Amino acid sequence: MALPANCDTKVKTNYRKSSTFVKNLSKMSNSQHKAGFVNIIGKPNVGKSTLMNILVGERLSIISSKAQTTRHRILGMINENDYQIVFSDTPGMLKPQYELHKNMMGFVNISLEDADVVVFVTDLFETADEIEDILERINKSGLPVLLVINKIDLAKGDKLAEVTKYWTDRLKVETVIPISALENFNTERILQEILDRIPVHPPFYDKGDLTDRTERFFASEIIREKIFKNYKKEIPYSTEVNIEDFHDEPKIIKIRATIYVERNSQKGILIGEKGKALKKVGIEAREELEKFFGKKVFLETFVKVEADWRKNKSKLKKFGYDPT
Repeated sequence: MALPANCDTKVKTNYRKSSTFVKNLSKMSNSQHKAGFVNIIGKPNVGKSTLMNILVGERLSIISSKAQTTRHRILGMINENDYQIVFSDTPGMLKPQYELHKNMMGFVNISLEDADVVVFVTDLFETADEIEDILERINKSGLPVLLVINKIDLAKGDKLAEVTKYWTDRLKVETVIPISALENFNTERILQEILDRIPVHPPFYDKGDLTDRTERFFASEIIREKIFKNYKKEIPYSTEVNIEDFHDEPKIIKIRATIYVERNSQKGILIGEKGKALKKVGIEAREELEKFFGKKVFLETFVKVEADWRKNKSKLKKFGYDPT
């Protein structure tokens, strides 16, 4: 994805399509333009972010084998002449253990309030434990629900039929769509089912927009993704990335980022012996940033301690965790 140098605050799109199938979906009457909000929800690590990236055709959400990587609500858009679909990737539904988790669940709750269609993503292994109250809210909402069962490439025997019955007994769904996001199998059907359900409406956003998030946000997310990739145990979950400076010059973007941790011991682990661990994160993040922005990037990273930031409301607000 090559972004123009004068990209301003919002990330723009050059109308890149997620598949050739999308091109065939725009054969509607121009007088019947459709637009709607499609909110992707589900438990952690079921493949919501992977699906979002496939549907939008760009890499907007963090993808990691670790759970709870998505902390914010991230909008991504498909724009065609005859429709605009505004997808929303949300944090995985969970039972809150920290103030951070409460804020993350706030993003999930808001996503249920403005949805035209709900895409509920699960897989062959998850259950409804700890999310019964959210399922009840979905059932009472009256919203059309598409049940997407991911990871069917791992299905054996009657597993898919069992999982389908399990979730349709608990959720009021309009259709069931088995997919493999990893192999991009059957994901095109989701788009058609969505288009059948979103209302006739003018576009909500400029047709040139890909997302409502800023360049700074995606810079911080890319750095945070590399932390999830390179560290284990509590380190990824205890870190937050703040972009202190973001200067977009004609030939290079200069970024200064601060990585916050909760304890001094975590700071030492993050930096590593002679700074090697942090340097590795910086190199990988810079390479990914250059792919994302389509130009050279100079990245500086610093590490600071912000004690117990996940439990402190004012500190969370400082880091942008305010779903209201």
